Amino acid sequence: MSAIRYSTFPRTDPPPEFVSPLVQAFIDHEASISTLARKKGLTSDAVLSEMRNDLQAIGFEVEQGKAAQDKIKRPVFFGENGVPGLQYEVDAFHTVWRCGLEIEAGRAWQGNAVYRDLIQALVMVNLDYLALAVPNGYRRKSLGRTVVSKDYENTCAVADSLYAHSRLRMPYGLIVVGY
Repeated sequence: MSAIRYSTFPRTDPPPEFVSPLVQAFIDHEASISTLARKKGLTSDAVLSEMRNDLQAIGFEVEQGKAAQDKIKRPVFFGENGVPGLQYEVDAFHTVWRCGLEIEAGRAWQGNAVYRDLIQALVMVNLDYLALAVPNGYRRKSLGRTVVSKDYENTCAVADSLYAHSRLRMPYGLIVVGY
């Protein structure tokens, strides 16, 4: 049985049909990316590199590297002559599903990357879904002993608050994947 898991938000909507092939890509790479099976997890770039071909096979445009031309940029504002005036980067984007993908590792919870991803997705043009992949358990040293941060559970708790609260209506669906 796989330790890869996911939750979709809002919880009152059924998961979109494309969740299955997306999650299957994580399951197919579980042996190499799992944060529960490894003593030290991979970086987010290493996870993305490991999964790149499978993500491309299901239709994602995937970041190829750290150079500007290798990044996937999504517009936020358009300026004069329709040129994007502000853009945010995502690890991958599926044009048909209008789904951005962010893969986080060590910074997911401790470094607040989850919050940055949730906020930036709010203002991206033509983004209907955000898939946010976070460690099931991120191991780190604290005062000489190993502690495990429950990034998946923490991210789902934040998503539950955002999607269930009466003061806020999130403009996109969220898929949280624990790897």
